[in-house]
Amino acid sequence: MTPATKALDKARLTYSLHRYEHDPRAASFGGEAADKLGLNPGQVFKTLLVSSDSGELLVALVPVNGQLDLKLLAKAANLRKVSMADPAVAQRTTGYLLGGISPLGQKKALRTFIDDSAEQWEQVYISAGRRGLEIALAPADLAQQTRAAFAHIGRPDCLDNPEVSPCPHTFLR
Repeated sequence: MTPATKALDKARLTYSLHRYEHDPRAASFGGEAADKLGLNPGQVFKTLLVSSDSGELLVALVPVNGQLDLKLLAKAANLRKVSMADPAVAQRTTGYLLGGISPLGQKKALRTFIDDSAEQWEQVYISAGRRGLEIALAPADLAQQTRAAFAHIGRPDCLDNPEVSPCPHTFLR
């Protein structure tokens, strides 16, 4: 089906596929997935690519109801500084289109970090490599397949929005 599902099939890991009709006008691909599938947005993870100051590309997964904290990721990766990767570089390196980048089945294996909030869930949802298609799998299986480390790398969106009160300093669970 996609390189992501082929990687899971090859590893003989348990997962399920969830389809929804993608709206090209959607402001947030991950938010759209959570909404259309009726999921807790803290359980749906977006795949982001970042670049270190030395040019190393990294993969970061954070809940769609939050943001990647670049300083926390740099610390987790033992790097001085990271920034968001150029979208064209992200697409070329992973083999996926924006909005459908999966951490699984990428063209090149990259160091991967998953926000530690994933560990609270029996299953998390990630892109299956195509807009409108999500994979549900155990966080430990995701980490094993991507050789990822769990780390505190995300923060809730409400930390940037003073109108949200009270704001939890961790993702809603």
